[in-house]
Order: sequence, then structure tokens, then C-alpha cells
Amino acid sequence: MPRPFATREEEWHAYLMGTHPRVRLGRRAFRLLPSAPRCRECLSPFRGPGGFVLRHLGSAFRPWEKNPNLCRRCLGHLKKFEVSGAEVEISLLFADVRRSSELARRLGTMEFTHLMQRFYSVAARVLFEHDALLDKFVGDEAVGFFLPFMAGPDHPRRAVESARALFAAAGYGTGEGPWIPLGAGVHTGTAFVGMVSSGGESQFTALGDPVNIAAHLAAQAGSGEILVTEEVAARLETDGLERRHLSLKGHAVDAFVVGFARAS
Repeated sequence: MPRPFATREEEWHAYLMGTHPRVRLGRRAFRLLPSAPRCRECLSPFRGPGGFVLRHLGSAFRPWEKNPNLCRRCLGHLKKFEVSGAEVEISLLFADVRRSSELARRLGTMEFTHLMQRFYSVAARVLFEHDALLDKFVGDEAVGFFLPFMAGPDHPRRAVESARALFAAAGYGTGEGPWIPLGAGVHTGTAFVGMVSSGGESQFTALGDPVNIAAHLAAQAGSGEILVTEEVAARLETDGLERRHLSLKGHAVDAFVVGFARAS
């Protein structure tokens, strides 16, 4: 039987876009096993009799830490080389805690640690609810990316919705005000998505210039601001939004300010 894909990159691309035939085969088989909740991609059950059986076949059928709405098997079985993935259009959300050093000095180490843990928990929940994959937490920053196979073709809008939901969960727009000061950046572009290896361990991540642009964009956002690039704004209603010309470490970028008003 001939291989359906000429290269490993083509196979990865099909998975990331949600068009791989193995996904359709898995859905037809796993949908017969009870019961919900299920993997969003292959429909393998996490609970009930079906989930009990699959868990005993291996850890690949357990929820994935990148998004517990997916099983580890769906993309993990492609992890066979040091670099394994494909270039696809994705949207990236970087959310930073503003003035984190000042907060740490004012609150003290333990109180600041508890505050950051609350932020990490809220950020993960919001990202998962909006069909994002959690890339990582880095210091005072949460990073998520939105892929076509999870967030659909309108992933730029989903990324902005996720940023707004995160700000709302942080208290922006309420009478009490935010319990943590946040700024965020959202950008859409073609990046490498897949597995990279280091020291014998593999990590699923996104790499490339779009990731750097999103990170630098978030660093320019003030408290209560969500900055989006023109690539994202093209999917949004931008009438009345403030427009800024930014220099992001070698990139001249036009950005729009969406979200909440600047916090005091």
C-alpha cells in the first residue's frame, strides 16, 4: 500500500490542519466507545468503560498537558525525529504581567508566588476553553498558540477572544479592577509547529519569526492593553481602534489596540 504522504512534513501538515485520514479513521472507531469527555481530534474517550480500556493500553490515550481536550496520542505518535513538524499558519498569544519586579518587591516572595500561580491557573483555563495549546509559562508570561485543527480557520479571532477573556478573568472591566496587571500581544503568521529535541527529551512547540513578533508585541503593551498586528486586525472590526507604529527589534509593525482601557 503506497504511503499517503511523500514526506514527514506533509503528514504533520495534514494533522495540524485537521485533514489527516488517520484522524477520520480514529473518529469512526473511537466514537463507538463510551463515553464523554473525548479527545477533540480522534474522539477517544477519557472516561467511562471506553476510557478505562484505553488507559490500560498506555498513557498515550490520557489527556495531553498542552490541552487536556486532546489525547497525547494524536500528535505524539509523530515524534520520531529530532526535528519533526511542519510550517502552518497559526495565531500566537503572549500575555505578560506588567511591572512584575515592582509587584514582587511590594508583595514579598511568597505572596507574589501565590499571585503568579493564580495567574498561571487562570491563563491555562482560559487558553484551553478557547481551543489553544499551552506553549509555556516563562517567568511572568503565559504563551499559547492557536492551530487550525483545534481553533478552526478563524484562529486569529479566537486568539483575540482568548486574550479578552483572560483580561476579564483578571478583573479588567469590573468595579474592583484587576487583581493582576496584564498586557498582551496577538500575531498571526506562518511558523514551524512540531517536536524539537534536547537532551533526549522532545517538546511540542512553535518556532519562527511570528513567535518573536508576538513576544515583542506583548512587551510593548501597557496594562489593560491587547496589541494585535495587521494580520490579526484583518479578521476584526477595527473602526475606532487606536493604531500604533511600533519598532519591534528589527521589525516595523503597525498594531491596533483592542481590549480594555489602560488601568491606573
